Amino acid sequence: MIDGQLMVTAAAAADAAGVIALIGRVFAEYGFVYDPAVEVADLVRFGAHYEAPRGAFFVVRSGGLIVGSVGVERLDADTAELHRLYLDAELRGRRLGRALVEVVLDWCRAHEIRRIILWSDTRFDRAHRLYARMGFVQTGERDLPDDVNGTREYGFARIV
Repeated sequence: MIDGQLMVTAAAAADAAGVIALIGRVFAEYGFVYDPAVEVADLVRFGAHYEAPRGAFFVVRSGGLIVGSVGVERLDADTAELHRLYLDAELRGRRLGRALVEVVLDWCRAHEIRRIILWSDTRFDRAHRLYARMGFVQTGERDLPDDVNGTREYGFARIV
């Protein structure tokens, strides 16, 4: 239990629509164009990315609504990638983001994955501060040239 009433729980393919809606709310907050088939294709094909043994996905619910999310996908024997860390705006700053990242780190440890990486839009500065506080180091930058939102991302990594 986190924040007195909210908790991180494992998600399944049936939760993908709720995660897609959460990400849509965050994209609207930032004024981003949102086409789920393009922006979150991994969630449309949830099983290929987030079902065992390939990965896992976790959510935070408030009532029946998914208000937080994070995924992890194994890239190789030693490395996994953190995906889709999102929280509704009113829940940020309440340690839920940290709890979501911690559950991914725990999953990596349980699966003997030594290194985790992630890419994050340069405009998500609060998330970047969280990553830095949790021991992630910025490793690079990249542009997504075909992205309608003009996305530029920072890469981060840490040893699990």
